[in-house]
Amino acid sequence: MAEKKRGLDSSSLARRLVSIKLFHRFLIKERHLAEDVTSVLDSPKLWKKLPHFLTSPEIEKILQTPDRKQPLGIRDYALLECLYSMGLRVSELAGLRLSDFDFDGSFLKCTGKGSKERVVPVGRTARQAVAVYLEQVRPKQKPRSEHLFLARGGHGLTRQMIWQLIKKYARLSGIRKTITPHTFRHSFATHLLEHGADLRVVQELLGHADIATTQIYTHVTRDRLKSVHAEFHPRG
Repeated sequence: MAEKKRGLDSSSLARRLVSIKLFHRFLIKERHLAEDVTSVLDSPKLWKKLPHFLTSPEIEKILQTPDRKQPLGIRDYALLECLYSMGLRVSELAGLRLSDFDFDGSFLKCTGKGSKERVVPVGRTARQAVAVYLEQVRPKQKPRSEHLFLARGGHGLTRQMIWQLIKKYARLSGIRKTITPHTFRHSFATHLLEHGADLRVVQELLGHADIATTQIYTHVTRDRLKSVHAEFHPRG
């Protein structure tokens, strides 16, 4: 209680409590204590933080920020489209190879956490953006890698490079929010649910092993349910 009164949040208290419990288990194992007095301690309730996401107009604004009259602007626009249109993790985006794209079937194969592969549909806008990049820009980058998105030297973009690009376009867009590569993934999931997508489908598209991970996005479905009720129910 003293630590809580000092203003420590729940996550900090939980970490300290875990350390204390592990230390007591060690003392019991070494026979310095007869019983574990920490077994009666309750862990503080941890609240799941709602993901930060961008609205559809904000997404549109940041997607229009790269200068598509410039070669790297064409590349960056295609990169941002892939990040948002397919809900990719930054590591998945950095790891994309030319062979992962099926332009005929409009599908993308990506490797997620735990080396698990999944197939994601590629939308028309993202497909066109990548096609323009592959035709007009990538061959001139003197490719030294099979990675889809290349840096100036012809090698694949790293996660750190993509982070820097996101920070650059977030700043140029003038949107006053903290924007990271994962913000695009959160926005992807949120916008799907806002428009009526099934939670199980969103789970599969994101590559979540557990539906509970995807359920953090249901905050948007509650708002949608309320708006539908207000619009269509006679007592709404």
